[in-house]
Amino acid sequence: MISVFDKLPKWAKIFLALPFLDILWVVYRLFRSIEKSNVLGIVLAVLLLVLGIPFLWLVDIITLIIQDKVYWID
Repeated sequence: MISVFDKLPKWAKIFLALPFLDILWVVYRLFRSIEKSNVLGIVLAVLLLVLGIPFLWLVDIITLIIQDKVYWID
């Protein structure tokens, strides 16, 4: 799943960062942390899934436009 998201074109990544679709990026962060055995990342990703920070989609769009990737603690 991680490699599929990494290979997406920039416009598709930004589209998936829109509100209500941004949950996919939270799941991406969770799988990325699981792959790297990052316990703090796993806990934060689960909290994001449960709490769903309202402004996270905006942060994701900005980082995707600037860096072509979502910001995460890895």
